[in-house]
Amino acid sequence: MSNEKTISKENTFLTFKKSRFFGVTVLLVLAVLFWLLFKICSPKNFGTSKLMVDYLQTSIQYAVGGCGLYFIVVMGLFDFSIGANIVLSSLVGVLLSRQLGYFGLIGGCLLCGALIGAFNGFFYTKLRIPSMIVTVGLMLILESVANYVVSFDKSGFPGKLTANNILAFNHAPWNYIVALFAFLLMVFLLRFTRIGTYCNAIGSNEYVAKNMGINVSKYKFIGFLLLHFFVGIMALLTVSYGKGMLAVTGMASMDRNFKPLMGTFFGIAFKKYGCPVTAIVVGEFIITMIFNGLVALNVPTTINDFVTGAVLLAIVTLTNRGVKGSVVK
Repeated sequence: MSNEKTISKENTFLTFKKSRFFGVTVLLVLAVLFWLLFKICSPKNFGTSKLMVDYLQTSIQYAVGGCGLYFIVVMGLFDFSIGANIVLSSLVGVLLSRQLGYFGLIGGCLLCGALIGAFNGFFYTKLRIPSMIVTVGLMLILESVANYVVSFDKSGFPGKLTANNILAFNHAPWNYIVALFAFLLMVFLLRFTRIGTYCNAIGSNEYVAKNMGINVSKYKFIGFLLLHFFVGIMALLTVSYGKGMLAVTGMASMDRNFKPLMGTFFGIAFKKYGCPVTAIVVGEFIITMIFNGLVALNVPTTINDFVTGAVLLAIVTLTNRGVKGSVVK
């Protein structure tokens, strides 16, 4: 009888360890631990109520991009043109807002982002070369186009949102509403459509997925389209929060790729608990706290970058599901 109770308790514990509640609990514990660590080390410069709001407003921008990245990263792909899309979509939104107000800002960011996604997906599926190579080339093209778009802005403040009546997404509650819309959209796509199921199937074994009748090229194209639609939403939040965007060249936009990517790997790591969206949101908040905590401790930029890279490598190592003989796509 005692053996049966022991086995029952073990089964209950194993079931709990695989549950969504366990995954969310681990995420929240990690968030609290990092907050405590930096709060103890820098009580005046970290973790105040105002600063926590700032951390949250910054992290939700990255989380939206992380949600979009999930659709291709789960298939073993990557896109280096995300940062360039953020810059270009933001500049297009600002330019259109001069004449069309919020319709121009929102429509410019989202439509430009989606069009770039369709463009990237088309080139990747047709050229049939690694996604990293394709998107590095597209990144350079988009940076050049962004600089061309800036030349059309004759307002005297190119790339800047100068009108106070168009800054609703700069602060609560509208920035949270936009981010919540993106998170709920991802939940819907993952749980109630074929997209999430097929993307996971392709990532697990592309050959088997193809033999099951899944149109792999079609869903890779959809993955890129969804990624950049979410990047368009991220661009809307980013340009509003910063009240403008600067055009860049020489791959300088690449820096914007990696923070959303870290959140995506959190999502993949906690996918087994059935909470990838929650993991992306909380994961980005944790990452933002780490960066700001290091700043509060007056850690040099070079060390901060070192920690950034180390955290990214740690997350990639912990979430890497590759097997021997697998091909990098």
